[in-house]
Amino acid sequence: MRYFMDISYRGTNYSGWQTQPNGVTVQEEIEKAISTVLQAEIPITGSGRTDAGVHATQQIAHFDADNIDPNQLGFKLNSFLGPDISINSIRRVKDDVSARFEATSRKYHYHLHQAKDPFKTGLSYYFRPELNVDLINEGCEIIKGWQNFECFSKVHTEVNHFNCDIFQAKWVQEGTNHLFEITANRFLRGMVRAIVGTLIDVGLEKTSLEGLGLILRSNNRSEAGRAVPPDGLYLQEVIYPKDIYID
Repeated sequence: MRYFMDISYRGTNYSGWQTQPNGVTVQEEIEKAISTVLQAEIPITGSGRTDAGVHATQQIAHFDADNIDPNQLGFKLNSFLGPDISINSIRRVKDDVSARFEATSRKYHYHLHQAKDPFKTGLSYYFRPELNVDLINEGCEIIKGWQNFECFSKVHTEVNHFNCDIFQAKWVQEGTNHLFEITANRFLRGMVRAIVGTLIDVGLEKTSLEGLGLILRSNNRSEAGRAVPPDGLYLQEVIYPKDIYID
């Protein structure tokens, strides 16, 4: 039987989501916990990877197991896992459904604050200069109308294509706090942090809207802005068709 696991984590102390030879990862910690609880090797597959230091309000992963009580398993896993990883729920899905390939959209948030705040350290990007938010949102409209995002992708990324459908992109300011929201069918490695860095240049009026168009057309990562720190980035939500769930 296949199950979807809804997970939240603070990524500060992890080398990202995906298991790797050097560094502790979120996937590794959950696999160790579930294999201990179920007394069997249980691999899990996430909806996508997040880089070192990036957080998730909602990450989805699937795994296969028989004769489990999802509520009890979630409770036991939370007892084994550290305070920075939480299993929010476990639900039965159809046996051929993949957490990675069946997702119809993913939403990311990026948090930025302009007033020093010790309670935001590691959870938001402290950036003091003033930004032209109206100009940034004009840039968001340009990005929403684009499809090939090679200019925002980490180089040497093994993908079949660089096309993404952006459903939503907007920048919201509330006082000294800023939130960038972006939703798409898929994202490339490093894409959101590169977009935010480029939009910051637009907001600082270092890059014009015409310049943003040139960056998009260049298909060249070196033409775009810097990647902002991972602290402010959250995988916010992963959406699936409703008919994949069995209960």
